[in-house]
Amino acid sequence: MKITALEAGRFKLDGGAMFGVVPKRMWQRLNPADDENMCPWTMRSMLIETGDRKILVDTGIGFKQGEKFRSHFYPHGSEIEESLANTGVAPEEVTDVFLTHFHFDHVGGALKFDDEKKIVQTFPEAVYWSNEVHYAYAMDPNPREKASFLKENFVPLREQNVLQFIDYQKDDIDWLPGIKVRFVDGHTAAQMLLMIDTGTDTYIYCADLIPSSWHIRMPYIMAYDMQPILTMEEKKRVLDEAIANHSQLFFEHDPVTISGYVEKSESGRYKLGENSKESTT
Repeated sequence: MKITALEAGRFKLDGGAMFGVVPKRMWQRLNPADDENMCPWTMRSMLIETGDRKILVDTGIGFKQGEKFRSHFYPHGSEIEESLANTGVAPEEVTDVFLTHFHFDHVGGALKFDDEKKIVQTFPEAVYWSNEVHYAYAMDPNPREKASFLKENFVPLREQNVLQFIDYQKDDIDWLPGIKVRFVDGHTAAQMLLMIDTGTDTYIYCADLIPSSWHIRMPYIMAYDMQPILTMEEKKRVLDEAIANHSQLFFEHDPVTISGYVEKSESGRYKLGENSKESTT
């Protein structure tokens, strides 16, 4: 099994929203904000090559939304197709697209406009994966989260019969050899994480449960999360398991650190361990 980190673009989000109740004087030292309080973040996908399958995890914002929408988030950098091409993989070679959840910055690149402005699959031979609980939730979201679910990003997948569902369960699910799925509900209903065992290393694709290495710290919970106390419980479970199993956390939004191990300080606080992998872009 081969794991490759791919950037699906970069963007900006409000620092207060990303760091929640943590005071700005503390998080500003970690990820400095601009004059509008916006901090830089990445949208990092993962390519998993195992057997005859090439699995892409999440897809970034994409290009379907207009300039007014995009102007709120300052998207820039390499989009997912360009990053994938740099690894020598064509969109037609992707067999599976695993979507952790349907927020626009995770699913937007799954579909695109063709030359006739019709919405088509970005990865035309792929099966796309979600779960029925999250799909139903995204179709009828609460008013607080509604702006994050843009139906043009995921409804066509169902209409084009390329979307398959993984059964929601409280326990981890064996999805493919060496790959388990875990459902977490603090950030949004039925978000899916991947627990990956390559045979030599283990990874946890954290999605928005732990969006960056800075969010390893227990109070660092995004204001976007629907159930922050549940997020904290789910995060603690992942962090304890990462320490026990010497697993690397893979950070989807960290602009600096791609992945890293977790340690506990003498005072019992979680922190990023040594030998983390940093982005070169």
